[in-house]
Amino acid sequence: MTVNPIIPIWLMAIICIALAFFRRKGTFNYIRQLAIIVLLFIINLRIMVPDYDAETIKRKIDVLFVVDNTISMQAEDYGSDKSPRMEAVRSDCAYIMEKLPGAQFSVISFDNNVTTLMPYTIDTTNVTQAFNSLQGQATLYATGTGFEDVLNYMETALDRESDNVQIVFFISDGEITQEADLKSHPKLKDFIDGGAVLGYGTEEGGPMHAVAFFGDDEVEELYYYDDNFDQQTALSVIDEENLKSIASDMGVDYVHMTSQSQINQTINKVLHQIETAGDEQEGDNITGYSDTFFYVLIILIPLLVFDFIYYKRKVSF
Repeated sequence: MTVNPIIPIWLMAIICIALAFFRRKGTFNYIRQLAIIVLLFIINLRIMVPDYDAETIKRKIDVLFVVDNTISMQAEDYGSDKSPRMEAVRSDCAYIMEKLPGAQFSVISFDNNVTTLMPYTIDTTNVTQAFNSLQGQATLYATGTGFEDVLNYMETALDRESDNVQIVFFISDGEITQEADLKSHPKLKDFIDGGAVLGYGTEEGGPMHAVAFFGDDEVEELYYYDDNFDQQTALSVIDEENLKSIASDMGVDYVHMTSQSQINQTINKVLHQIETAGDEQEGDNITGYSDTFFYVLIILIPLLVFDFIYYKRKVSF
């Protein structure tokens, strides 16, 4: 048996003692008053009794988000309202976490450098804060996008001794702006049990906005000069071939994200991959518990109803 009080026991004790001081006239009335107070105190305790029919499940799942944090991920071409790609990424990843309760989550971001923003944790609040910190690069420091560093980093990060099921979501627009070709990393699929490559962006491209340097509050639209020295808006265009190549190396599906509804099909497949990999294991005979306050209510409610009717009739007369 265990207790899980709604409000602190000491505070409830003070309240009950105070109520007991307001003594009603008549022995029967006072006994009924004390019974109600005692029942309220017991309800507040929330006494939990062992339920040996309850099954405890431990979900041994590690979910790794690998997120592109380059300027192009701030391009505004997601959905009908042309919102920034990164806003959609935050929303979609929050939805994924909601659909995989009990898993551990980690976040790796890449731009000029590759960084583990959040090591594996079950605290989704901290993971959400990590996503909120992804605001793109400042143009002064940006050196372009390449995938070689992050894919090498992933191989090292995933090559670890663990019995947990490893799910990876690689998130990017696939655009390479460095003078380097995308190399194959077939070793990745040896460490990955499931997941997906999620591509953000459109073939038409979207305009980008960024700050000039870190700490600057003014966000400016990016532009370039063409061969005629005319100013043109800089557009970021998705490169699905690169993303499909990465998905092939990882052994997962590529999904071009245009709405959150696409996540459901991806998650269903991931759940199947998890089941296949044997992620859900029975707990070590951990006993479940059932709440008992319902039974106390069965006694308390008739007393309160009787009390209400009794004093209503007394006042009427």
